[in-house]
Amino acid sequence: MDNITVIKVGGAVVEDEAQLKQLLKDFAAIPGRKVLVHGGGRRATSVAAQLGIESKMVNGRRITDSAMLDVVTMVYGGLVNKNLVARLQAAGVNALGLTGADINVIRSHKRPIKDGIDFGFVGDVDKADGQMLHTLVEAGITPVMAPLTHDGMGNILNTNADTIASVTAMSLTPYYNVTLIFCFEKKGVLANPDDDDSVIGSISAGEFKTLVENGTVAGGMIPKLENSFNAIRNGVEKVVITKANAIDGQHGTVLRK
Repeated sequence: MDNITVIKVGGAVVEDEAQLKQLLKDFAAIPGRKVLVHGGGRRATSVAAQLGIESKMVNGRRITDSAMLDVVTMVYGGLVNKNLVARLQAAGVNALGLTGADINVIRSHKRPIKDGIDFGFVGDVDKADGQMLHTLVEAGITPVMAPLTHDGMGNILNTNADTIASVTAMSLTPYYNVTLIFCFEKKGVLANPDDDDSVIGSISAGEFKTLVENGTVAGGMIPKLENSFNAIRNGVEKVVITKANAIDGQHGTVLRK
């Protein structure tokens, strides 16, 4: 099978012009087939504030009421996505911006209320259409995926970008050898959050559990690693967590079964 690389870029990198410029240059240089998945939470928070809409978070996850749904749809599906597409076109990458609703590529359901927390219009993914993505990729198109899905009943749902990256990578495994790279502002998973050079070279599923129990891995890194190990269990060949300027897969933290 041919190889494909799925890159997920976080919102902090999207907001930093120098990091973003380098990332897009490096992404354009990746040989062969590729997909870009992006976040944009910081931009959404900024735009919401300008519109007088309060951002509500629980354990680092956004509560998406109807007003915030309008904001994230505009920001993720429009402002961030189309700017990335335009800049990739300028770099010679024939990109196509997609939400999960476009060509029915990712279907989800509204997250149920749990422990008294209603996240609002937030989607938990049911399935991704790897065959449709495969068709686009084989036509020479590079998908650029926004963190929005739909429920098949006319509703857009805000969906975690790491999850989008993971399910996108998994959906492509029948067609390609898939490498999934999560890039953000750190060099990888850190043994000491105050030391940017304390990168853990590799983590197994068993070691991940221990790192959570002893507090080394905490906060937003937990769902990122959960998504990573889910991808590995479901056929993705390689998962790497690394800094945005190191998306060649040769640096950072490599995850293994």
